[in-house]
Amino acid sequence: MMRTVTLLFAALLACAVVFAQANPPAGDSTAHPAQPAASLPQDRHEGLTVAADSYVDVARAKNKFGKANPMSIGILPVEVTLRNETSQPIHINLETIQLTVHFESGRHQDLDWIPVGEVADAVAHPHGPSDPHPRRFPIGLPSTSDHKADKLVEILKPLALDADIVPPLATIHGFLFFDLNGNMSLAENASLYMPDVTTLPANKPLMFFEVRLGKQ
Repeated sequence: MMRTVTLLFAALLACAVVFAQANPPAGDSTAHPAQPAASLPQDRHEGLTVAADSYVDVARAKNKFGKANPMSIGILPVEVTLRNETSQPIHINLETIQLTVHFESGRHQDLDWIPVGEVADAVAHPHGPSDPHPRRFPIGLPSTSDHKADKLVEILKPLALDADIVPPLATIHGFLFFDLNGNMSLAENASLYMPDVTTLPANKPLMFFEVRLGKQ
């Protein structure tokens, strides 16, 4: 019983924080969550709409990210919009979201999204770090101070999707970043795959969401 109460309290607290970020300020109220543009690729069922807007145009990405533009080093930014039309919070497991790239041969490849810190580091040092010893993206090691990369993190972090709970009747959005190794044409036949979505506090799983990034 105590565990259930604790989980419910944590979910409500997270909703309060995300709700403040996801909804317009007082004086610009809306009765319903903002609707993602109908022209965007999206998947909608069970009261949740997932829309994906891939930034494949260089000028558009540069205008959005400025000097932190990840397209400059072959990383695809995808703006994900999550619209909850239900009366319950919905939890998204961000860690399991992937980009599935489909090839003409019929095979596919699943790509994990890249954390903001690693994107910033790659943009700041496109030819690798000046120190030849550490790997480009060291795993499990504390990051060292990097003024140039830190400045780019300041630009990218507010734009990234980092909230994993969509409050009732609310919309949240933010970017996820995927390394396409410079071949942005792959986005045309790629899908954003979101397998782990549940309602709170019951933890009832929803069917997976899959959004084709190219023309529908």
